[in-house]
Amino acid sequence: MLTAYKTDIVAWAKEQAELLRSGNLSAIDIEHIAEEIEDVGKSEQRELANRMAVLMTHLLKWEFQPARQGSSWERTIREQRRSILRRLKNTPSLKSSLYDYEWLADVWLDARLAAEKETQIDFDKFPDECLWPMDSILMENWLP
Repeated sequence: MLTAYKTDIVAWAKEQAELLRSGNLSAIDIEHIAEEIEDVGKSEQRELANRMAVLMTHLLKWEFQPARQGSSWERTIREQRRSILRRLKNTPSLKSSLYDYEWLADVWLDARLAAEKETQIDFDKFPDECLWPMDSILMENWLP
């Protein structure tokens, strides 16, 4: 008997993979497999958004707290850039997200909220829209 999707997703996934490999297509759970495939793409987008928000948070901190600039912020900026660029290289279709106005607005909002929390600078002191062009944000040694 097959494991139900909502009972144990790991067992379900293993069984579905075995069914696909064996060619037993009539037994597969098409609807849930389609949902899981879509979720993979969403997960990649979330990971990119999270890394971009961390990068932008540190760029905001760099610009708005020049007296506190230090090597740990620089390391975080470098690490996030490298990770983002690697992710874009491995999944080129994600690049379109970087130029999607709504996606970027959400990432910028997350960065502003994190910067406010980490700096105690009032949220409204940070601009409503991203300060820098995407090419600069991702440029290896660029800092605001």
